[in-house]
Order: sequence, then structure tokens, then C-alpha cells
Amino acid sequence: MGGFRVSGRGERKNWVVLFTTGEDRDWPDTLDLSTGQFVYYGDNKTPGHELHDTRSGGNKVLRHAFSRLHADHEPRCDIAPFFIFKKLPTANAARSVQFKGLAVPGFQGLSATEDLVAVWKSSDGQRFQNYRSTFTILDVPVVKRAWINDLAAGNSRTANAPKAWIDWLESGRYCPLAAEATTIIRSVEQQSPDTALKRRILACVWQYFKEVPIAFEAFAARIYQMTDSRVIVDEITRGTIDGGRDAVGRYLLGLGDDPVYAEFSLEAKCYRPALGGDTPNTVGVKEVSRLISRIRHRQFGVLVTTSIVARQAYQEVREDRHPIVFISGRDIAEILIKNGFNTEGRVEALLKNEFKI
Repeated sequence: MGGFRVSGRGERKNWVVLFTTGEDRDWPDTLDLSTGQFVYYGDNKTPGHELHDTRSGGNKVLRHAFSRLHADHEPRCDIAPFFIFKKLPTANAARSVQFKGLAVPGFQGLSATEDLVAVWKSSDGQRFQNYRSTFTILDVPVVKRAWINDLAAGNSRTANAPKAWIDWLESGRYCPLAAEATTIIRSVEQQSPDTALKRRILACVWQYFKEVPIAFEAFAARIYQMTDSRVIVDEITRGTIDGGRDAVGRYLLGLGDDPVYAEFSLEAKCYRPALGGDTPNTVGVKEVSRLISRIRHRQFGVLVTTSIVARQAYQEVREDRHPIVFISGRDIAEILIKNGFNTEGRVEALLKNEFKI
């Protein structure tokens, strides 16, 4: 059944298992460990079928769950628990999976028009739709086998059920499994592409801009815009003596008809990444200090690099609590993939069409 495994017949399921490899470049499922938000794509992943006309019926499962979530009468009453598993090969078993948690549809702050969205994609010249669904991983450290037995019998509200599950069923209150990061300084590995696809995409960017690094600045500003629709780039400033070019802009806070803006200054460094065995040219204390010096009161900074930020520079920024956003080579690749530029050809087309050198 692809990424869906269900127990129970008809629309009302006993439980649903969602499986993800985390490696699908066209449909990148994501889990935010800091908030417990899980984004999962449905099973209509190729053209030729209507949104709900899938072999496994996974999109029908999503449609039912989210329609019951927002029902006027007895919402959530017959929504099945979702168990999330992710591919995690080990030395002993290449097909091993890891249990990521008990999930329920929706997320605090998302409306009925945002938590289940039919998105358009194109493949081989054909357009088609698939679901992008948003779940919350509940704060449930252990799922009792006795509750699984209760679910198999068609009863999710028993003494064996997790408290977070019962609270959500009865009140709609989300209690997410949110895990604050134990480290605030990303390692070289965490800033470097971790898959072959990400390495190829970063290589496309590096090869395109490496001879004319000043042209990278407009691209860096675009990358930051891709992370959030509230980012507004006001100006790409003129090149400076060190070969860099800054961007300045605003981040929209508050309501759309009564906006409050936080200003930012962006600096980009088109430095050699760690690809193909090359030693990376890292962003150090000097470069970061330059950005910090440009930030005025109540502003924040953004530093975008094709490479990585050196540990000392990273550590000083975090320990001194400077408001700096770091976007590394790995981040660039992941941002492009998330925004649909998930092949070398698509990335090259973006660069040639919008960032002519």
C-alpha cells in the first residue's frame, strides 16, 4: 500500500500507519523535532489519476481524517490514530524502520484551509494533484500494546489510551512532542549535504556562481525569500570592496492589514563547499563580525553561504545571542528541493533564467 498501512474496513479505521523514506525528492516529507510538526504527502505521486483515485486509497484516508477534524458535529470522534515510521537502515538490516511517534491530523494555529492542501505538480508534461497534510506528533513516550489490542477491537478510548490522545479527542488540544535541540551549534556534517541529490544540487549552484561570486548575492536573497512568504527583499546593494554584495529587507510580523516589520541585513558568501573531496572554504569570525557590525538596534542578520560556518564563529554568535540566521550549503539544497527545484535541470534553468551572468 505504498506509504499507507491501515487496519479496518470502510472510512472508519482502527489505525493508520504512515511510512516515509525521507528521500523522495518530489514529495519531501518532513518532521520538525523542535515543534512536533509532521508534513506528509499523499499517495497520488504520478500523473494519470484523479486526486483520490489511488491504488492504496491513502488520499481518501487523509480526506476523511481532516474532514472529521473540522466537522461541526462531534469533530474528531471517529479519527483513527496515525503511527509514523521512517526508514532507518542499520548495519544488520537495510530495511529497518524507526517509530517516530503517534500523530493526529492538524497543527496548532493552522486553519482548515492550511492543514490539508491539494498541491499541483507536473511530470512528463502532465499536471496532477496530490495532498500535503500536516500532523502533530503527540507527547506520547510509550504506546502500550494493550492499547493496540483495544484499537484492533475498534475502541480507541480506553484506560490504556495515552493521555495526550484522549485530551485531543475530547478537547482538540494539541500536546506536541517538542524537543529543544541539545546543541545550538551545527557541526560540519549538519551543514553539509547528506544525500547524493543535495550534493548535486549544491554543486550546480557552486559551479554556476564560483567565477562570478558577486552574482551570488541576488540568488542568496532569493533563497532566503523561499524560506518564508513573509520575507521581503527591498534592495540588493552595490558591490563592495571585498567582492560581496548585501541585501536589505524586512520580515513581516503581525496582521496583514496592520503590519509590523523587522528589518534585516543579508550577506552572502559564495565559498567552496566540501564536495568531491575538496576542503571547504569556511565562513569565519571575520566575515560574521562584519555582518554583526552592520546590524542596527532591533534588526537581525542573515548569512547565506554555499559552504559552512566555522565552529568558532558559530559558537560566538550563539553564545553572545546575536540575532543571526545561518543558511549553509545543505540548507540551500534543501530549500531548493522543498520549493520544487529538485533536479539538476530545474536548478540550472532557475539560475540561467533569473540570475544571468
